[in-house]
Amino acid sequence: MGFEVWPEAIELGELFKEQGYELALVGGPVRDLLLHRRSHDLDFCTSARPEEFEPILRKWGNGFWDMGRKFGTLGAMKKRADGSEIGVEVTTYRSDKYDPESRKPEVNYGDSLEGDLSRRDFTVNAMALRVPECEFVDPFDGANDLNKKILRTPVDPRQSFDDDPLRMMRAVRFVAQLGFRIEPETAEAITAMVDRIEIVSAERVRDELTKLLLSDNPHAGIEALVESGLADIVLPEIPALQLELDEHHRHKDVFQHTLMVVDRAIALETGPDGPVPAPDLTLRLAALMHDVGKPRTRKFEAGGKVSFHHHDLVGAKMTRKRLKALRFDHHLVEDVADLVALHLRFHGYIDEPWTDAAVRRYVRDAGHLYHRLNRLTRADATTQNKRKARMFSEAMDDMEARVIELKKKEDIDAIRPDLDGDEIMQILGLAPGREVGRARKHMLDYRLDNGPVEHDEAVAELKRWYAEEGAPEA
Repeated sequence: MGFEVWPEAIELGELFKEQGYELALVGGPVRDLLLHRRSHDLDFCTSARPEEFEPILRKWGNGFWDMGRKFGTLGAMKKRADGSEIGVEVTTYRSDKYDPESRKPEVNYGDSLEGDLSRRDFTVNAMALRVPECEFVDPFDGANDLNKKILRTPVDPRQSFDDDPLRMMRAVRFVAQLGFRIEPETAEAITAMVDRIEIVSAERVRDELTKLLLSDNPHAGIEALVESGLADIVLPEIPALQLELDEHHRHKDVFQHTLMVVDRAIALETGPDGPVPAPDLTLRLAALMHDVGKPRTRKFEAGGKVSFHHHDLVGAKMTRKRLKALRFDHHLVEDVADLVALHLRFHGYIDEPWTDAAVRRYVRDAGHLYHRLNRLTRADATTQNKRKARMFSEAMDDMEARVIELKKKEDIDAIRPDLDGDEIMQILGLAPGREVGRARKHMLDYRLDNGPVEHDEAVAELKRWYAEEGAPEA
């Protein structure tokens, strides 16, 4: 085989061989070797039991961990001469039996490398390299499948997915990550068994979905997720976008539009020093979910028109509910929902350029999401009308330039009222309470409308407002 093996793998193989144990590099690292991709962590399996190979790992590495001991897995880390680190995990040969109600395996040690490989998810991950001999082991023709770029299970796919339904999510994730297609019999088994995914924890599903979205080609993975039927269970808002076109074809295919927006948003991500470094999960999730409110808000109007009034706000609620159910981080959930809620905000600028006050409000409402929101808004402008596309782009450029100019004059990223709560209470003779909050809101609106003002002007405006509108009725 024409590849260069990690020297650490050979070194570890020698140590196991000295003690009379077999050791083989397995799974992703072997696949990546054949694809000429680099793996940062190495997975091995061995004929030795954990208590037998623990001393070897402790001797070999600079760090040791045993969090997977109950599954027969121990790990170690070693520092290289150049300062970099390499991590390894070693697992005793297994022949697991799965609990059909929980996907949790009953760990049974196996007695052969080939038996261990038969329990892996796909043939492209069921290849091994015995070390230190560098003997390639491929009992299920994984190298051929790798060359053809197809995903196939080592055993009957129904048995494989029944044993571990998460493998169905891994299949669509590999479509996105590796550019592979799912072999027909395997694809049919997924479609027939999608209900099994319900026994998998939301956290596990979320992790696979995250890897899919952060891959090089989420478009293909999302299509596979929908085509397989998995999305109907784990992300039903997305297949729901496949609305029947109205007879006049006056609105876009929302699902295809969404895929296009995802692609366009990814293209607008920045390098590591930019405001939205790629890959950005928040932006990609917002692009995926931005129109999920359309099916619920669609109305057929007079004259054959179709409307989706308030789909931004409805979609934000749906997004928040779905991402919470998938156990995404609270801050991420709120950020994505806010982007969905704000994604139409800019459109009024095209008809009539905003006042400085409106620009300030846009920046304030977007907050730390400002750069992501602008990219989502640009990505959402998928019109094929070149004149409209040019007008939209020029309007967005103009607004962004105005923000830059305003930032030179004032701190619009952190706009606050010119008077704080303590000052308001002192000037108006108020105790803490609702009236102070109303006064502070008015002074914030005044600041947004007028920009920063002198202290005396702010005091005069506060007294004027309170005399005319702020004082509670007697």
